[in-house]
Amino acid sequence: MPQNVKPADVRAGAETGAFPGVPLTLEGSSVLHQMYRVRWPAWKALELGVRREIVRDAALALEGMERSAVYSLLGHKGDLLLLHFRESFDELNRVELRLAQLRLWDYLEPASSYLSVVELGLYDSTVKLYATLAARGVQPHSPEWNQAVAETLAMQRKAMQSRLAPEIPSQRYLCFYPMDRKRGEDKNFYTVPIEERGRMMREHGLVGRRYADEVQQIISGSIGFDDWEWGVDLFAPDPLVFKKLIYEMRFDEVSAVYALFGTFYVGLLVAPEQLGALLVAGELPEGV
Repeated sequence: MPQNVKPADVRAGAETGAFPGVPLTLEGSSVLHQMYRVRWPAWKALELGVRREIVRDAALALEGMERSAVYSLLGHKGDLLLLHFRESFDELNRVELRLAQLRLWDYLEPASSYLSVVELGLYDSTVKLYATLAARGVQPHSPEWNQAVAETLAMQRKAMQSRLAPEIPSQRYLCFYPMDRKRGEDKNFYTVPIEERGRMMREHGLVGRRYADEVQQIISGSIGFDDWEWGVDLFAPDPLVFKKLIYEMRFDEVSAVYALFGTFYVGLLVAPEQLGALLVAGELPEGV
């Protein structure tokens, strides 16, 4: 339980409906994942010099894009994954349109995509704030309530700014997957009291923190933007850590009881200057 919040205040707030069920969140960078398949027959039919010229143009364009990265995907789900972090959806749209003008895009077929925004959940801060306001008799969504919420969000945003606008880690491997919390008749995460959801999320987070030296994680929210509720990006120098982390997390309560997972994508980081080796020579050198 958050410090300085009395259990009686939490129970009273939950029982009387004084607590809104929605936890506060902070939103940061806009995120776009683009998955492509190469039209290999058409691509290989081009003369070698033409392919090299097309790749050179694409590499130059990608080199000029800050907070974008390219990955060579493993498996049948695609050949390339492009990851973009920007300040807004407008900027993401400009990225899409700019890339679509490159000649290389005539030889790429969209396999999938995912749109989201970097999200930090504030369960502990939310419960602490709501309990304090309820104890003072402040009504939810009143001007006083809204002002207190705005002040809390402003304070948290200032403290967590670097996490809200992250750089793409330079680790060799990426694992991306979308996920939901169950909303079925038997198990519905959104009908669980907020303090219980917060407890489960804290326990869930403890697992991730044990792997902090081995893997970097960026969570993005996609409710209202895409088919799932969150996107998870994991970055590591050794892909085996993805298996170990995700497997261990499935034993905690919030994952074992309430989690649903979408398609997993795993890829290797490709520096722009390596596109020629990947698409022309058919190999990706070690390192980036």
